[in-house]
Amino acid sequence: MGTGDIFGMAVAHAVASGMGGMRTTGDLVVRLQMTRGMKLKQAKAHVAQRLGVSSADLSDNVAMHELRGELRLGRIYEVEASCFTDPSPIEAKTRIARLLDIPINSVERFQESSARILK
Repeated sequence: MGTGDIFGMAVAHAVASGMGGMRTTGDLVVRLQMTRGMKLKQAKAHVAQRLGVSSADLSDNVAMHELRGELRLGRIYEVEASCFTDPSPIEAKTRIARLLDIPINSVERFQESSARILK
């Protein structure tokens, strides 16, 4: 019995996330829509302003991949060397929370548990 394509699931996840996820800025836009009740156009404008790009740039896979890497906001990659130097998921979420000035439950819980451990 064969194992199939070892990259099959990673590719499927990357394709499925598309503009709705981390390949561009869909995850940032939807966070604002959910936490602040913003409409799509307003959320896009806010994210673009915070990132210092145009609203049109938000859907550019290449530009956003580079920018997310520079700002350490997390990225999706199939196989590349940067996957070993990119931030951990909790670091990326912490940076997103600060950039957008929004609460993210997992970040707040992590900070609370870290504070208890350090006491």
